[in-house]
Amino acid sequence: MISALAISLACAAGAPSAAVAAPDPETLKKRSQLYERIHLLTGLDWAEIAAIDQYERTLSRAHPKTRPIREDAVTGVYVRPEEWSGELNPDDQDTEPASIQFFRGIGRDGSGDRKADRSQDEDLLYSVAAEVLRYGSVKDDFAIGLWEYYQNTRAVQRIQQFAYLYRTFGRLDLSGNAFPLPLGSVYSFRSTWGNSRSWGGYRIHEGTDIFARHGVPVRSTVYGVVEIKGWNKYGGWRIGIRDINNLYHYYAHLSGFEKTVKAGDVVRPGQVIGYVGSSGYGKPGTSGKFPPHLHYGVYRDRGLVEWAFDPYPLLKRWEKEERKSLKAHR
Repeated sequence: MISALAISLACAAGAPSAAVAAPDPETLKKRSQLYERIHLLTGLDWAEIAAIDQYERTLSRAHPKTRPIREDAVTGVYVRPEEWSGELNPDDQDTEPASIQFFRGIGRDGSGDRKADRSQDEDLLYSVAAEVLRYGSVKDDFAIGLWEYYQNTRAVQRIQQFAYLYRTFGRLDLSGNAFPLPLGSVYSFRSTWGNSRSWGGYRIHEGTDIFARHGVPVRSTVYGVVEIKGWNKYGGWRIGIRDINNLYHYYAHLSGFEKTVKAGDVVRPGQVIGYVGSSGYGKPGTSGKFPPHLHYGVYRDRGLVEWAFDPYPLLKRWEKEERKSLKAHR
């Protein structure tokens, strides 16, 4: 059996790929045009189309070997050849819509060239959208369609969260970041990834501790949806936020929450979500068993499980970028 330490170190080694670069304007333009074409074909809201595509993209990033995507691809969708052409189809490269339908493949012609081609962005995204829409386009039917296609409740939740983010901000680019504490506050941190922990059983430290005074504001580092808020015996008062790249941002040991923030809310970089404290390691309300600090962790969703990776490089980068931005605006 692989140890928890080995798994976590393996995840840490893959951390650079988890830090997703902001898409350039030309890429965003191409995606927007693709989503508009699929909207005209299906009637599905652009935000839901974008959310399906983004979820597929996050899976492809997490599993690049088993979900290879063309270098020039606009969409993030991946469909296995057998699923596309039909499991019993003798030709797994079939592009004829009629024979694909006969063998119950999902491949469809979205570009209008009378071929169902896995190398075409329109065909890929249209085929998945059409599968999801088999049960209808209203909210509950859309959720059922997502479940039937992905057979995964996490997929349903993620796509609905992504659509909510896109609708709220009305744009595709949700790539901004902020350091979790105000740069004007007194704080210190270093890489603490992998350090041992003994309270509650042997485990390793899956995050970075940022030490600061009690009550210092804690800010969202990303555009995201508040997925959970409340007590955890290890993390004390904690809040979890899911971003558009399917990364889960974990803020723990808080002294309390910003009262206006609740589970299901959308937040933006720099928005106050809570305050530094020393809660945790016990029943609800336990506090003071260690110096006040923010435990910040990041987890990447790989479809069925989430793996932590070392957030220290991200924190250093965000700190540097925010200092540079503040200096430029003085």
